[in-house]
Order: sequence, then C-alpha cells, then structure tokens
Amino acid sequence: MSTKENAAVSQLLALLEARYALRVLWALRDGHAQTFRLLQDSVGGITPNTLNTRIKELREAGLVGHGSEGYSLTLSGQDLLKRLSDLQAFAGKWQLGQLKKAAVAVPAPSAAAPAAAAVQAASDASGAPAVAASPAPVAAPASAPVPPAPSTDDSSKG
Repeated sequence: MSTKENAAVSQLLALLEARYALRVLWALRDGHAQTFRLLQDSVGGITPNTLNTRIKELREAGLVGHGSEGYSLTLSGQDLLKRLSDLQAFAGKWQLGQLKKAAVAVPAPSAAAPAAAAVQAASDASGAPAVAASPAPVAAPASAPVPPAPSTDDSSKG
C-alpha cells in the first residue's frame, strides 16, 4: 500500500473511531431519512452537542447528507456500510476459527469425552438430537455437621 493510501485509510479510521460515528452511520443504514431528534433516539445516549459534531464531520466527509426530510446516508456512506458488512462477515468467520482453535487447545475431561463423542455421532447420524444417558450418580462426600446459626433474637440479652 502506498503512503497516500495509508494516509487515506488512517484518515477514514480516525473519522470512524470518533465516539458515536459508527453508531450514527448504523442508525441511518435502512435508507430512510431521519430528523435530528429521531437520529438522536436511534443512536441512544448521545448528547445533542456530540450528535451535531458527528453529523458535521460525517457530512464534511461526504458520508451523510441532509435533505428536506432529515439526515440520510450518501452513496459513499452506503458503500462504506456495505464494506463494513463484509468486514463483519469476515470477523464472524475469524472469531469462529479462533474459538475452534481454543477448543482444540483445551483438553476434554477423560470420562466425559467418549460419552460426548457418542452423543454427537448419534445426533449426526440421525439428524435428530440424541439424548445422552445420565452419568452414574457419585456419592456425596461426608461432611461435618453444620453449626446452628447465631440467634438474632434480642430477648435473650438481658
């Protein structure tokens, strides 16, 4: 990537990292124009001053426009959200891969692993969820008697 491209990416990321910037864009994703008040409610928790600042920045960047019916995404704003959706899809796949790696790294308990594998195999073969047999009950360890709780009755005090 060239220095010029790096600068453009850095500039865009700086804009999107500003507090509530992505939430403002996300609130406008359905394509319907929103008034200032409706947009404030859609974003949630944003002060009017902060919303004014974000709208100004997003308008200057060409991502949000303002018409007679309110604020809406420009074509560039719509394009950006489409690309962010692609990033979201990638992130979901990536996270799943990370979870699978973590599951492989954690050893399964020795007694439960064969039973879990059998249940999974039965489920996979029939297409219907299989019901695992309950493990044999384990005897509870012997415990010492529990002492009585202290009395909160004030009548015993003098």
